[in-house]
Amino acid sequence: MRRQSRKAALSLVKELDAFPKVPESYVETSATRGTVSLLAFSVMALLTVMEFLVYRNTWMRYEYEVDKDFTSKLRLNIDITVAMRCQYVGADVLDLAETMVISSDKLVYEPVIFDLSPQQRQWQRMLQQIQSRLQEELSLQDLLFKSAMRNTVTALPPREDSNSQPPSACRIHGYLDINKVAGNFHITVGKAIPHPRGHAHLAALVSHDSYNFSHRIDHLSFGELLPGIINPLDGTEKIASDSNQMYQYFLTIVPTKLNTRRILCDTHQFSVTERERVINHATGSHGVSGIFMKYDISSLMVTVTEDHMPWWKFLVRLCGIVGGIFTTMGMIHGLAEFFVDLVCCRFKLGVYGRHEADHVNGVSHNHCAVTPTPDVL
Repeated sequence: MRRQSRKAALSLVKELDAFPKVPESYVETSATRGTVSLLAFSVMALLTVMEFLVYRNTWMRYEYEVDKDFTSKLRLNIDITVAMRCQYVGADVLDLAETMVISSDKLVYEPVIFDLSPQQRQWQRMLQQIQSRLQEELSLQDLLFKSAMRNTVTALPPREDSNSQPPSACRIHGYLDINKVAGNFHITVGKAIPHPRGHAHLAALVSHDSYNFSHRIDHLSFGELLPGIINPLDGTEKIASDSNQMYQYFLTIVPTKLNTRRILCDTHQFSVTERERVINHATGSHGVSGIFMKYDISSLMVTVTEDHMPWWKFLVRLCGIVGGIFTTMGMIHGLAEFFVDLVCCRFKLGVYGRHEADHVNGVSHNHCAVTPTPDVL
């Protein structure tokens, strides 16, 4: 009984076959149809490979929301070289909450040579070229987000030559934990000292002839330190034309959550506007010589997520490509055959009509010529 029920089920399945089976004797082959089939399979293979490349690729999705975190600290990562001796300069932060953050042991003052070695100069030029491309092509930033933590392109390579010159510059590198309010990070003459009534630097102990605020920014970022991410000020180099030069950078910081296949972290993007001028009180240009970075934090937060095409969508698109190519090629081949047959049939009918008319005229003429005349008795 079970075998009979299985045979009945198999026969029922066979009867439900929706794909017609055409005997081979009924199929007519031709060189034209073979050519169209080869073309269809070639296009199908090409589009399949391209669709697979699209499936492997990812894209960045940006979402915006209000930043509700106001109590946590924000890390400021610094790597700046100033063309002055370390005992002549001081770096600190003063924010709107009247909180003064002094470098203490979190910032390292390292005596170095301001001029770069050939390898370091080549690295800086490459970084500047990337910065110029970032300003023109915004999609390049998505590529940097995807490749985060893959390399350390923002790290200045060590000096490869043995320069015997005495250190004439100061490299200030490290980090500071600042409040999430607007503030001012600055490097100016003299060491910063805490003062109950304001903010002060011991500039009187430094000779005016020692002022030189030519500087190079190898790295400046906010939040977690991510090697491979290039920030707007990385690679910046300024050469002071006067000893009383003042450099101002106005930064707008946007909190950013980065969620990719390789990393999940909280970082911060920022835009920058630059301004520089010579301090001359006689002409009305007042201020203090130094490097000033005034930052403000946006109330919006950006979530950057790396999206990938799901596998089921890839299969649906692949089936659409295969079926669409078969259908389109069949329609094109059918229309081509129709027009070719139409043109050829008209041409053949015209030729056959002329031959038939000539044949009829010739037969009647010969009939009249060979018909014998009756004998007259």
